[in-house]
Amino acid sequence: MSNSTQEQSPGAIDAGTLAKLQAWQGRSETLADDVTAAPVRALSATLDRDDALPTAGTRLPELWHWLYFLPHHRQSEIGEDGHAKRGGFLPPVPLPRRMWAGGRLAWEPGNPLRVGDRAERTSTIASVTHKAGRTGELMFVLVRHEVRNERGLALTEEHDIVYRAAAAPGEKAPSPTPAPKDAAFSREIVPDDVLLFRYSALTFNGHRIHYDRRYVTQVEGYPGLIVHGPLIATLLVDLLRRNVPGAQLARFEFRAVRPTFDIAPFRMHGKPAEGSTDGKAFSLWGEDADGWLTMQATAVLA
Repeated sequence: MSNSTQEQSPGAIDAGTLAKLQAWQGRSETLADDVTAAPVRALSATLDRDDALPTAGTRLPELWHWLYFLPHHRQSEIGEDGHAKRGGFLPPVPLPRRMWAGGRLAWEPGNPLRVGDRAERTSTIASVTHKAGRTGELMFVLVRHEVRNERGLALTEEHDIVYRAAAAPGEKAPSPTPAPKDAAFSREIVPDDVLLFRYSALTFNGHRIHYDRRYVTQVEGYPGLIVHGPLIATLLVDLLRRNVPGAQLARFEFRAVRPTFDIAPFRMHGKPAEGSTDGKAFSLWGEDADGWLTMQATAVLA
């Protein structure tokens, strides 16, 4: 779900390599899962919510479907960074750092996922594209998900994955963007090892950058543990739910801008979107301890 350092390649992605990777376009897989109550209880506790205990029929909050359809790779299939080894459903991109860069989601009106549902997710590799950026080569993989329950389509999701080259010695990070200062509501989050471990456990995410401080600082070269991008997106939607009682989403879009580390508190912000005439659109964003923008998002209520 974030950056990765496995299977580094010294060479550029040439036309032949790109053609092989693009052969993954159109590949799909379907996973089935039961929407059980235990992960809902656990995420509610992790987010420090005082929710009623979920029972059969309880509506699943938006983005909490990320608790299900989890990859269960065997231990022998795990790479040095804690991710599954390259290949399989996702193309074997020979760039070492992987990040969940953002996504777009739409929920079907009148058919939310509920505790007790038997659900199915069909995932398709929509595109594999290559770009040379300021900090080296980039590969973008777009995955489209469709989630259905017994009543039909429940939600669709476009999931953006970006692969980057390893950081060069002395390489400067891209110039940060100041976070907006006109929030209508905000919440400060104090991250720690336990928060990140709990979310990793709930999503069966073995990526070591989220819980192994020695690895993330000595191997990846970051100043601290990296807060999961999906966790930040979930916290943004949670902020909206806390400030707009009864809020249910029709659409949500988010983009990771800058890594968030566990070495200092960070903040979630939101406000009604500019130009919204019906009061259903909101702008949401994350801000790190230095005041830099970490994630941008928009939400539209049903």
